[in-house]
Amino acid sequence: MDVKPELFGTEYNASRAIARRGGGPMAERDVRARIQRLGLKEQAFRRHLADQIAVDEMGLEVMDNLMSRGSSSPTELAHEINISTAAMSLVLQRLESAGHITRQRHPSDGRRLVVAATDDSVRLAYGHVLPLVNGLEAVVASMSEAERAAASDFLDKVIAAYDGAMN
Repeated sequence: MDVKPELFGTEYNASRAIARRGGGPMAERDVRARIQRLGLKEQAFRRHLADQIAVDEMGLEVMDNLMSRGSSSPTELAHEINISTAAMSLVLQRLESAGHITRQRHPSDGRRLVVAATDDSVRLAYGHVLPLVNGLEAVVASMSEAERAAASDFLDKVIAAYDGAMN
């Protein structure tokens, strides 16, 4: 199926489309192309990270959640990631078999399970994520206060545009 840009009120420019996808140079002030390329880079990094720690996309989502928020119940994870508890059980089985998580009984409520990322998996993931975090920290540290304020305002508006598109 051919996409018809005129349906979206935009003029099609082949070289710009190629540049957005990372196949050519971007125009100096083409912000939209940079947003798209950033999104594609983020997707590529997530695939790379999933490959490096040997998990699928859903497993990476669970690991990210556990490393960001700490241990959780399978039901809480399923709600957070927006999948069924049955699907979550399958994801957790794969992660546990690979040594990425542990499932233990809750210390005060033996009926509940608590899922946690293993220390080895956390170290492995952070080993791959830390260069990106450090690189981003260096970029932010190099910015003036005015540049950080402008970037924050701009990114807040981009986030709002995404939120608006999902409502």
